[in-house]
Amino acid sequence: MDKFYTMTIAGCKRSLPICKLNDELCIAGFVMFGDPEITTACAKALLAKAPEYDYILTAESKGIPLAHEMCRLDGNRWYVLARKVPKLYMQKVVDVVVKSITTEREQHLYLDQADMDKMRGKKILIVDDVVSTGESLKALEKLTEEAGGIIVGRMTVLAEGKAADRKDLIYLEKLPLFDKTGKPLD
Repeated sequence: MDKFYTMTIAGCKRSLPICKLNDELCIAGFVMFGDPEITTACAKALLAKAPEYDYILTAESKGIPLAHEMCRLDGNRWYVLARKVPKLYMQKVVDVVVKSITTEREQHLYLDQADMDKMRGKKILIVDDVVSTGESLKALEKLTEEAGGIIVGRMTVLAEGKAADRKDLIYLEKLPLFDKTGKPLD
């Protein structure tokens, strides 16, 4: 399908490709990788709405540029990354299952003991690029709880579909879902 959905996000106009999710539903693909203009603009806009926090927690991989830029703009603060695969340097790994609508198979998110120790008793701001079903957020929430962290907020650039109705989610723009022809449903 060669259709696009054009929208303005944090002052940046972008055309997002419409991608078939299944026989009845399509989504717009939003990728910050390689786009420093929108990454910086979104990071600034989210920081303006952010509650007080000690660490940002995000999931590998699409949340990385956003969390990195938010922390850089906020005084070069550290952030915590939940990995999709445990790495050799990770000790005493904890994992949670996540089922994303954009990935066919079950995924896992992992934190090691060092990151969990860092988060214990600290105010954690969960950040992601797009929230749709909220499954990735649930996995990050569970990791935060297991680490003994205190969730102070959930932030995303785009709230897709019904995610925009969540009262616990801070976001910049609403992103509709699309029917099988690429027409917005919302």
